[in-house]
Amino acid sequence: MGLGAILLAPLGDRFGRRPLLTITVLLIAVATIGTASAGSATGFAVWRLLTGTFLGACLPNATALVAELAPRRRRVGLLTVVSCGVSAGGVAAGFVVPPLAAGGWPMIFIVPGCLTALLALALFLLLPESPKLLLASGRRDALSALSLRLGLGSAARWQAPAAAPAKPSMLAPLARDYRFATFVFVGIYTLNATSLYMLVSWLPTVLPRAGFAVDQAARLTSLVQAGGLVTGLLLSSFLDRGRTTLTLVCAYLAVAAALLAFGVIPKTLIGWGFLLLVAGGGVSGVHLAMMAVGTSFYPPQILSSAIGFAVAVARVGAIAGPLLGGLLIKSDVAPATFLATVVVPVLACAAGVLLVPYVRRPADGRTPPPLRHPAEA
Repeated sequence: MGLGAILLAPLGDRFGRRPLLTITVLLIAVATIGTASAGSATGFAVWRLLTGTFLGACLPNATALVAELAPRRRRVGLLTVVSCGVSAGGVAAGFVVPPLAAGGWPMIFIVPGCLTALLALALFLLLPESPKLLLASGRRDALSALSLRLGLGSAARWQAPAAAPAKPSMLAPLARDYRFATFVFVGIYTLNATSLYMLVSWLPTVLPRAGFAVDQAARLTSLVQAGGLVTGLLLSSFLDRGRTTLTLVCAYLAVAAALLAFGVIPKTLIGWGFLLLVAGGGVSGVHLAMMAVGTSFYPPQILSSAIGFAVAVARVGAIAGPLLGGLLIKSDVAPATFLATVVVPVLACAAGVLLVPYVRRPADGRTPPPLRHPAEA
């Protein structure tokens, strides 16, 4: 996913989000079905690597397209819903895989692959292109048709967005005008990934050490993802009202307080379950919402590149978190101490959020009122 995000996702900025999404979803289907034909561990790994690469190219462009099509006052909420789809799909897989596996392990890949191919066809028939990319490429006729289709009014209501590199590249987010925004966005997103994956990877080990049964530990660990879905949607309702800094700082402080409280709250299912819902759900929820916040830092011409860059660099945090947790486990620290250690990257994220107000935002690409979309009025 990291490879696809940084190498292929920027192509959406250059050639359009619609063709890249349609092609990559089709390639995901082909690679998924191809996995079922693997006759060795090496072949299996190659097919999964290809699947992840195309997923890494697809997700940043899907996020970028929603960011451009969504009304401004509902943008963060809609983007968070899209991000929640990844977690919801992971939960759904737990219910879908067992009956598919009853028909043999290849069915786990054949059936989803075929459904993904149908999705690619639906995208080809129904998915619109980014209005701002149509404007930037001078395709006024296509923009007019799309504006009428989406109820956005005349194409004349759109104005050229802020200047950006004529040929966006994977390094466009590091250009001078966007370097600080990238430092803030990618820094918070990576540190948050460190916290999230440190928890998710080691809770099944830490909780039994605290005295919980293995099945209880599994249920408690599931609260991280489930709580993230709820928390992400809750945070988005405040973020859409323009309270970005206050909302995210309060969320991180609540997570830090919950992580420290493991040292004083009795080790019960209810007590520690509540703390995990706040701490794990908070970290997971902010991870979903932060992607939505980051989309406002860049103009449309480099949005896929910026999101792809963030996703790729965040893989560093996704690797560092479990490694750091492994060192603590090897040192045989107490469960409460392990959880308290996660406070360090969490508070670093809160400090990073304080820099968000200093990020220079790009022009939205539309003329001022009263020419805005009615949904943004």
